[in-house]
Amino acid sequence: MKGSSTAAAGRDACKVARCGHKGPAIRFPFRLNFLQPEHCGYPGFTLTCNPNNQTVLRLPSSVNLLVKKIDYKLQTIHLQDPNSCLPKQLPNLNLSNSPFAFTGYGNYGYSNFSLFNCSPPERNPAYYSVPCLSVGGYRVYAINYNGFSFDFTSCVKIGGISLVPYDLLDGIDHQKRLHLNWSEPSCRVCEAQGKMCGFKKYTSPVTVAATQCLEALDIPKDNLFKYIFAYIVTSASKKLILIAVLVLGAIFLALIGTALYYAHASHTRRNEDQIRIDNYLEDYKALKPTRYSFADIKKITKKFKNKLGEGGYGTVFEGNLSSEVFVAVKVLNDSTGNGDEFINEVGTMARIHHVNVVRLVGFCADGMRRALVYEFLPNDSLEKFIFSDNQNRNTLGWEKLQDIALGIAKGVEYLHQGCDRRILHFDIKPHNILLDHNFNPKVADFGLAKLCSKEQSMVSMTAARGTMGYIAPEVFSRNFGNVSYKSDVYSFGMMLLEMVGGRKNIDATVQDTSQAYFPEWVYNRLCEGEELRIKSEEEEHGLIAKRLAVVGLWCIQWYPMGRPSMKTVVQMLEGKGDTLSIPPNPFDSTKPARVLDNELPIISEAE
Repeated sequence: MKGSSTAAAGRDACKVARCGHKGPAIRFPFRLNFLQPEHCGYPGFTLTCNPNNQTVLRLPSSVNLLVKKIDYKLQTIHLQDPNSCLPKQLPNLNLSNSPFAFTGYGNYGYSNFSLFNCSPPERNPAYYSVPCLSVGGYRVYAINYNGFSFDFTSCVKIGGISLVPYDLLDGIDHQKRLHLNWSEPSCRVCEAQGKMCGFKKYTSPVTVAATQCLEALDIPKDNLFKYIFAYIVTSASKKLILIAVLVLGAIFLALIGTALYYAHASHTRRNEDQIRIDNYLEDYKALKPTRYSFADIKKITKKFKNKLGEGGYGTVFEGNLSSEVFVAVKVLNDSTGNGDEFINEVGTMARIHHVNVVRLVGFCADGMRRALVYEFLPNDSLEKFIFSDNQNRNTLGWEKLQDIALGIAKGVEYLHQGCDRRILHFDIKPHNILLDHNFNPKVADFGLAKLCSKEQSMVSMTAARGTMGYIAPEVFSRNFGNVSYKSDVYSFGMMLLEMVGGRKNIDATVQDTSQAYFPEWVYNRLCEGEELRIKSEEEEHGLIAKRLAVVGLWCIQWYPMGRPSMKTVVQMLEGKGDTLSIPPNPFDSTKPARVLDNELPIISEAE
């Protein structure tokens, strides 16, 4: 791996490794992925190196943090957000399924915080300012409702942070570090003695084995019997010799039995996930996705020659099945999990056959190496075409933008209504909309998708999912309603407004601070009967921009029942003329929502 230390090379693969010369030393219970074997580290303590030779720890819910220091004596790890904005990561942070816990904070227990965007900035010292999320004349505050009141007049709720220590946001320097500790495995005694810590012999890390100080076993295995035999021979008593032989035999049998037990248990658990995945994929043979070996994947990608991008779940490479058929191959990150995410994505994509949804060509489930093979779309994502700092947006034109918006809406409507089970995407945004050679849009990246029943009535979620700026209010707090397919409608609406404005909805670069939050600026201009100031001299273009903006404002209504279904959204986008009514103010959470259509059933997640 690029940037990894060569210190681990040689006969002992578990020697100390580093991602860079100044990176933290990596040794048990941690191990460096792809460089140190699995037995060198404890489950859940796998680290990776990024292209900048920095050490990265991946926590549950796709939170990736840089490792700045590891204190093996105190069993703490010091982490830093790559973008120097820790609060941006906290909404997705979930330590319940990891070996780590908060340390250095939380003297008053855990609490939930809401993030509010306020203008003008509030002066109450009880509100915890979050500067790295603040833009323009607005300031973001993390607010806990216990102990004081809060005036919402000048503020808009943009998200929330759940179950973190009460004082984690109190005065924290968000550009510095988060400290976590671990209790198991405990290597404090070994560290205090200056000895290395590791797994006991005849055990396996897969079975969460006990640990020991490695230097305590100085007698090599091949010399152990020599020491025992010498002691027995020098004994003057035949009785002692008999006892020693019996004890030695018992110990030997016990060691053999223990070794066989752990070897069997290790083998069984290692293959359990693969067997379950194989059985699952066998059920989906009729859907005809092709199964590839990992050798096939390397051949298709020419040994991973051309990298297209990288995300929280894996790295995407360009490949080709023939001289005319090109594909995008997503190689999933190595994980100690049980394969649920892989099964979920394959099962979800195998059900989808729609012109506006990216097509799954095949998959790889070769041991712990897994990959997904998708059709290749040459024009990249919608993101690079719509934002104002990229000149490519001008090549699309307003008619093509309207066609793209309608295509995306039809794709999402298909996910909600066209399959035997409803699919919630939960991450609709410009980056996840890919464009083919004719700029036809296709919804992609189903890493956060939920497969749901059409008949039941509730979606159960243990933590918020999605991307900040596109997440519906009810995903953060059930006070705004239950999570349903209307959450995807909200994300689609935020994206639609970005397509109209050609910019992020929250933009600190604009000179007029009243335009910093673009959706509210659009709503105010429409209510006052003013034009949207689009860069076009054609009257028809102005009507297209207004229609897209009005549909977007309907979609981002604060309460789910005030939003239309995607079926209604498609009808609104296909309509002619200037007949759409202006929606209620989507930024006033105190007024009840006006229902646009009658399709408001709430669905539930299929277990």
